[in-house]
Amino acid sequence: MINFTPGPSQLYFTVENHVRQAFRDGVPSLSHRSKEFEKISKTTTDGLKELLGIPSDFHIFFVGSATEIWERVIQNLVEAQSLHFVNGAFSKRFHEIAGQLGKKNLKIEASLGDGFTDFKVGPTELIALTHNETSTGVMLTMDFINQFRDQHPEALIVVDAVSSLPYPQFDFTKIDSLFFSVQKGFGLPAGLGIWVVNDRCLAKAESLLSKGISIGTYHNLPTLLANAKKNQTPETPNVLSIYLLGKVVEDFLRRGIQLIRKETEYKAALLYQTLTQHKLADPFVNDAKLRSQTVIVAQTGMHTEAITKHLQSHGFYPGYGYGDKKKEQLRFANFPTHSKETFEHLVDLLEKFS
Repeated sequence: MINFTPGPSQLYFTVENHVRQAFRDGVPSLSHRSKEFEKISKTTTDGLKELLGIPSDFHIFFVGSATEIWERVIQNLVEAQSLHFVNGAFSKRFHEIAGQLGKKNLKIEASLGDGFTDFKVGPTELIALTHNETSTGVMLTMDFINQFRDQHPEALIVVDAVSSLPYPQFDFTKIDSLFFSVQKGFGLPAGLGIWVVNDRCLAKAESLLSKGISIGTYHNLPTLLANAKKNQTPETPNVLSIYLLGKVVEDFLRRGIQLIRKETEYKAALLYQTLTQHKLADPFVNDAKLRSQTVIVAQTGMHTEAITKHLQSHGFYPGYGYGDKKKEQLRFANFPTHSKETFEHLVDLLEKFS
């Protein structure tokens, strides 16, 4: 069985062996105050910085999930107002959480499958961008993301990169924070979120705290930082997942991030070409510049169930469309765990279905 759902997705092929080794070494029972855990935490953090090109003035924190980070971002980085670019279910949820936490949550919204055009951004504390909208398969270009630093130097730029990392190469001089979870591109079981922040974010959290504004409890930025300096966490974390992430990152580094990126683009191009030429399916995103390289959404209409059964009969399991699009779209994850050969087999199966 090959799982193409965009999260949780197919486990990376080395994970099983890493789990076995972890149990042999007693990793699941380690105290998060032990020297052994501190070594695991440092190895994973250093590996992520090397893999993703994260500069020294950025910090990496381990939390429960990317969904939790939506809340932590608003609590720690927004006093009054945030601005959200909304073009699907997950960017919409980020925007809604800001309102639920009592902030003025402005939004600039695009139609499903489209990009953002003819918008104006006024003064705001934080600009929230979803690099890869998992529900629609729309990807923001780096030029789009990078424009905000020069245009709005006082705002904090926060990027949700949940379903795109490790593929994209971000310019960390143009953003202040990004975050992801491990059950997508890193090919791990769910249960761990990674929050990357720079010193500007830490200063904002301290400023809010000095004003008597609540920034949360055990997972506020000052507490996370104080523990991270010791390669620890505020509470007992998912030790096994942090260990496994470190091991998979080592695997990715041996494989080479540039090779991973090139293979991701090759696989995406192969599937998009097949969908473009197919009689019963099309790419949902019309603008090729905005098509996600990591979550490819096919408009399959009345043929959705038949295509799904055809693929499943050969052991290939696509993800259904999201929300209202469940019965008329299919979503295909394109993560490092999905080999070129697997994608070549996938497009052969799609081409044979008519």
